[in-house]
Amino acid sequence: MTSLNKNHLIAAVIVAAALGAGAYAWTQLRTSGPGAGFASGNGRIEATEIDVAAKLGGRITDIAVKEGDFVSAGQVLAHMQVGTLEAMRAEAVARQQQAVAGVASAEALVAVRDSDKRALLALVAQRQSELDAAQRRLARSQTLVREGASSEQEVDDDRARERSVQAALVAAKAQVDAAQAAIVATRTQVTGARASVTAAQASVARIQADMDDSALTAPRGGRVQYRIAQPGEVIGAGGKVLNLVDLSDVYMTFFLPEAAAGKLALGGEVRIVLDAAPHLVIPAQVSFVASTAQFTPKTVETASERQKLMFRVKAQIAPELLQKHLQLVKTGLPGVAWIQIDAAAPWPAHLAVKLPE
Repeated sequence: MTSLNKNHLIAAVIVAAALGAGAYAWTQLRTSGPGAGFASGNGRIEATEIDVAAKLGGRITDIAVKEGDFVSAGQVLAHMQVGTLEAMRAEAVARQQQAVAGVASAEALVAVRDSDKRALLALVAQRQSELDAAQRRLARSQTLVREGASSEQEVDDDRARERSVQAALVAAKAQVDAAQAAIVATRTQVTGARASVTAAQASVARIQADMDDSALTAPRGGRVQYRIAQPGEVIGAGGKVLNLVDLSDVYMTFFLPEAAAGKLALGGEVRIVLDAAPHLVIPAQVSFVASTAQFTPKTVETASERQKLMFRVKAQIAPELLQKHLQLVKTGLPGVAWIQIDAAAPWPAHLAVKLPE
């Protein structure tokens, strides 16, 4: 055997020994754990998923991202066809302009009716003056008749003239009342026309909002997980186009028995060891402990039965840590979460935090 082959053999033995030692240590850790004061549970890395969907049904014009792309909050991801909405908006704008013209026409009619009323008030004043003159003439005629200086015919003529002028005055006052009613009616038309303008403006704003919503944006930063639909497809209202993963909200969910869950406190330390990377230890914190058991026997009578109660626990990984290693974050990876249930118990060396370089 040459010296080169011997060196390769020695190196292979060293690597195998190191791997064997690591595997043995990991096996011991999974089976025996770090001892009293700690508890563990199996789980998978999960993250909040967000569906990007169309508000209205229609055809997808384009999708600007691919699966695996990182996106930021507010970034435009896709566009929906807006031809129909543009036509509806043009129609709504025309109706708005028509309603504005209706308001101007109604206000002009109010001005005309108001002018008519002022003219009729002047006529009432004229008829009142004529009535006063006719009444004075009638009084003089009656005095002259009593003194024998005038005939009864003249008194009758003056009396008829006074009654005619009085009737004209009543008619003029009725015309004033009619003009006032017309003013009220036209002012009501102005109110209705203004309401039509407001309704038309609301229609334009609603259609514009629908047009704005046709540009599908990311509600928060994350990574594109799936392209559920493709450009050119027609989807219904609420149809999903993309699925995002929020990489700032990553956690592991697992279950603990009642004896361990009862000692947990929110914010307690957790160390996560993934099956795919047993050499790394990821720090996390308890962010949720279920208030009710997930697995509950029908009858809980003995202490052994009570131990079957399992509570769901969520360990949250800090967003700052995730941001530093964003490219390495992957969901669905299985692993073990170790929880410190006794604050006085020190973390063993093999569960010291170890992060990727």
